[in-house]
Amino acid sequence: MLILRDLRRSFGSLQAVDGVSLHVDRAEVVGLLGPNGAGKSTTVAMATGLLRPDSGEVEIVGFGEPMRASARRHVGLAPQELALYEGLTAVETLVFFARLYGASVHRDAIQAGLEEVGLASRGKDRVGTFSGGMKRRLNLAVALIHKPSVLVLDEPTAGVDPQSRAHVREIIRQRAAAGCAVLVTTHDMEEAEKICDRIAVMDQGKIRAHGTLSQLVTAHGSVQGTNARGLEEVLLNLTGRSLRE
Repeated sequence: MLILRDLRRSFGSLQAVDGVSLHVDRAEVVGLLGPNGAGKSTTVAMATGLLRPDSGEVEIVGFGEPMRASARRHVGLAPQELALYEGLTAVETLVFFARLYGASVHRDAIQAGLEEVGLASRGKDRVGTFSGGMKRRLNLAVALIHKPSVLVLDEPTAGVDPQSRAHVREIIRQRAAAGCAVLVTTHDMEEAEKICDRIAVMDQGKIRAHGTLSQLVTAHGSVQGTNARGLEEVLLNLTGRSLRE
């Protein structure tokens, strides 16, 4: 459903993304892992039509490339930096973004969107009064309100408590089970283990390895223990142990 073909993007002398190819099928969650500065966020921006690649192609299968507004309406994005207006209520937020996506706004749909992320009782409250975890869940509701075919999530559980984290993970799996193609970036190895069908490890603008969790641990791991620990070792073995900015 989402296809990235040989994407490249530079900023001056910095080659942020260098030949990335990846696909996400319907009813599948693909994780994009890597250290800070690996090129994940630039890849996400190109995958969602926010940034035009220098070369290569992005295709939303059946709708075209996401630089076109007609194709972008089929993509839901929850960015790492919260894209919310604190002066709006939760209901007003979902109505506003639904209209931006060109979706019909129905009271029942808005209420259902709030219920899905556990905010049904806070619909009339202003976003500025919400905790960090509540804002993160509302950020996800914004990405889901127009029922996208492709869902792109950049660190969807960053800075949230265990309850919110578990709830967001369950929503992701439910949306995938319903046929959505999901691309998610995360630094949380346990999260990748729990929700991803396939994982791509990215560093210095390139995909260094990809496959199922067991395939990656078998090919690139070096420790015994939990899958999450094995995946962390895979990441370190592929991208090095030096500290990143």
